Amino acid sequence: MSETRSIAPAEGKLGVLTVGLGAVASTLIAGVELAKRGQGLLAGSMTQMGTIRLGKRTDGRSPLIKDFVPLARLEDIEWGAWDVFPDDAYVAASRAGVLEQGKHIEAIAETLREIRPMKAAFERKYARNLTGEHTMGEIGKRAMLNGIRADINRFRDEKKVDRLVMIWCASTEVFIEPGPDHQTIESFEKAIDANSDQVAPSMLYAYAALLEGVPFANGSPNLAVDMPCLREYATKHNIPISGKDFKTGQTLMKTVLAPMLKARQLGLSGWYSTNILGNRDGEVLDAPENFKTKEESKLGVLEDILRPDLNPELYGNVFHKVQINYYPPRGDNKEGWDNIDITGWLEYPMQIKVNFLCRDSILAAPLALDLILYSDLAQRAGLGGIQEWLSFYYKSPQVAPGLYPEHDLFIQLAKLKNTLRWMMGEDQITHLGREYYDETD
Repeated sequence: MSETRSIAPAEGKLGVLTVGLGAVASTLIAGVELAKRGQGLLAGSMTQMGTIRLGKRTDGRSPLIKDFVPLARLEDIEWGAWDVFPDDAYVAASRAGVLEQGKHIEAIAETLREIRPMKAAFERKYARNLTGEHTMGEIGKRAMLNGIRADINRFRDEKKVDRLVMIWCASTEVFIEPGPDHQTIESFEKAIDANSDQVAPSMLYAYAALLEGVPFANGSPNLAVDMPCLREYATKHNIPISGKDFKTGQTLMKTVLAPMLKARQLGLSGWYSTNILGNRDGEVLDAPENFKTKEESKLGVLEDILRPDLNPELYGNVFHKVQINYYPPRGDNKEGWDNIDITGWLEYPMQIKVNFLCRDSILAAPLALDLILYSDLAQRAGLGGIQEWLSFYYKSPQVAPGLYPEHDLFIQLAKLKNTLRWMMGEDQITHLGREYYDETD
């Protein structure tokens, strides 16, 4: 046993601010509210359903994670949101078409109707296929930043919350690479005042959160908080940050299958991935400049797992293609096809075919809940800056400069659970297991 880390208790209310009140956020809110009433099983959520082994296998200690670490209670969550559409959470959930109206929406209709979005900080040039008008207007980036901060503080006062977490559940913006404007807080502040195109709305939300001491989790591939100046600010001021891009369907499968190929030293010559998606995210991604942001997030997975620099004979010439096609009839029910061309002994070719008919928001909502609760836990444990132990939840995990991200789902899971053990003063589990076989006196 090691020393338990000092963690402030999860007392009082936890305010959750979602940027976006579309399919993901409304599904998240509805699920939690149903669970509060004993009407929903939150499958897919590690914080609600997962267990953690402590000590030896023979000790028989595997409590629920929520009974092991001091997480905020679902009953203590208060919801707030911004969105470019004025729909309250009831209308948003109804229009999203993810949940059954009679079974899951009407049962909590009164609560959902009370959750009305604040006007969004939004500029059409960052998501041209998004047509909502419930925005702060063309007021300049400094005014948007101040408006977001005012919204945070008004929400804090009106709901009387003791702590806050902000999570991005909105659309993918156009692709932006880190540049001179993102290096220091001084250069970023100047870029804000100059209304630079290099300052997207997601960055303003992330900065506003940090200025107000609020943990920020980024469920999209947007640059947002993942730039030098905001990473440094979060570290200096001890505020948890994490991202990018909820790992839901096709990439989830890649982070399971690619480690298998690597573990068995099977070669890979090509991986072709295509999707159809009909929700608002699919509509936004129909614009090439927005798809570029998502493509960068999805393409990096294989290279970081397979490490072709270490084994060029097996992985040095992989053709990797990713496509997303907007197809309205499917709504939130995404379908992904993967054709994987692999090679084995003496380079004989083989193929793997995957057809994943998933529900995008049903997979994303539990990730969002876990990130909210773990971000709050990190804040109370005094863990500021990048939370790499939350890589498990992201397609493109945020890591310290100079590090390659761990994409292997099972390495990510081990890292997450060992971090929880470390927080609580429990021994790390290495799975060596010699103690079961070595003779002892």
